Amino acid sequence: MSPDSPDSPGSSAGSGGSAGFGISGGFDGAVAIVTGAARGIGAATAHRLATRGATVACLDVRIDQAEKTAAGIVEAGGAARAFACDVSDEESVAAAVRAVEDDLGAPRVLANVAGIGWFAHTAEQPLADWRRIIDVNLTGTFLMSRACLAGFLARDGGTIVNVASSAGLRAQPYSAAYCASKGGVVMLTKALAWEYVSRNIRVNAVAPGGIDTDIIAGFMPPEGASMKLLGKLTVPGGFGEPDDVARVIAFLASAEASLMTGTIVPVDGGMTA
Repeated sequence: MSPDSPDSPGSSAGSGGSAGFGISGGFDGAVAIVTGAARGIGAATAHRLATRGATVACLDVRIDQAEKTAAGIVEAGGAARAFACDVSDEESVAAAVRAVEDDLGAPRVLANVAGIGWFAHTAEQPLADWRRIIDVNLTGTFLMSRACLAGFLARDGGTIVNVASSAGLRAQPYSAAYCASKGGVVMLTKALAWEYVSRNIRVNAVAPGGIDTDIIAGFMPPEGASMKLLGKLTVPGGFGEPDDVARVIAFLASAEASLMTGTIVPVDGGMTA
């Protein structure tokens, strides 16, 4: 394979290559980091990338559940290993990325899936809750991206797919911290894409909405909430499953999306249409 062939690791966006993955969309053993891999969209993404040939590093603060995800991938014939990581902690992120590099090799894909959120009356929300949501959803995405960018730059390419939210594209009540964090992920995605487009690094995001995951349990109406306001949060196309989002993440990370960077893709059953 020549250095300039469409499937080569050094081929640039627009030439048919995408940070070293085959034009067919396969990942050819490339190491992919998935945060929030214990369950939900993160676990589905880990499985989806593995089925397309990636060696998956399953990161989560709940290491026992991340190990179950990795074990399921291995049982299905894929390659995966679990690593403990608190994405909101700078030292934990640095240690986890080093461990992935030492154990599996240099990552070429990063899927920032870890996230938390819940409804609350903003006037009553403790500062600690605000900070926790921002720290995990926005700062965690920044810390993981920064930790992987150094390697991407040294190895001439890589791809990042962030998980934003429909709440980062359209505001919703009782979700000030969550909306702010996911809106921040949207703009972080665009800023990184612009900054590194000439370095064969693509950065995109999905914006899920109405996906049946554990996080939905936190979005129960707070006491005294206006049902009139909440009634506007409809999902015209019906609720989706984690793999509906995972398939889009895998696409954005693959060579099939080689001309896409700075793109935010809603996966929300029409919520933001």
